[in-house]
Amino acid sequence: MKKNNLLAYLLIGIGLYFLLRELQIPILTDFYSWPTLLILLGAAFLIHAFSGNEEKSIFPGVILFGLGIHFHGLTHYTFWIDHWGMYTLIVSIAFLLRFVKTKQGIIPGLILLVLSIFAIFVDNQPGWFRWIHEFMAWVERFWPVVLIGLGIYLLWKWK
Repeated sequence: MKKNNLLAYLLIGIGLYFLLRELQIPILTDFYSWPTLLILLGAAFLIHAFSGNEEKSIFPGVILFGLGIHFHGLTHYTFWIDHWGMYTLIVSIAFLLRFVKTKQGIIPGLILLVLSIFAIFVDNQPGWFRWIHEFMAWVERFWPVVLIGLGIYLLWKWK
C-alpha cells in the first residue's frame, strides 16, 4: 500500500461530506456540521493506519474521531457527558489503540483511563483532586494559546 493513500482517504471523506450535504438527505441532517468533518478526518487516519503499516496515523486518527463524536454528542444529545474527563478518555483510547499495533503506550493509556473514569464517575472525590479541576478549567479557557504556541514552535523548528 502506498504511503500517499492518506490524502486519498481524506479527499474521499471530505468529498462525501459535501456531496451528502448538497443532497440534503433528511435522515442525515444532524451530520451537516463541523464535528462530522472531524469524524471523517479521524476515520481517514484510522483507515490509513489499519489498512497498512502506518502506526503513526493511529494516534491522530483516534483523537480526531473521538473529538468529533464528543462534540457531535454535546450538540445533539442531552444525555452526553460534558466533562473534562472525556478529553483524557479520548487520549487514553488513542494510547491503547496505538498499543494494539505498536506495543507502545500501555502505561500512559491505562493511567489516563483510570484518571478519566475516576474524574467522570466518582461522586465523592478527595479534596486534593480539586486542583485538577481548576487546572482543566484553565486549559478549557486558554487552549487557543496552546495552538498559538505550537504554531510558533513549528515555524521555528522548520526554519
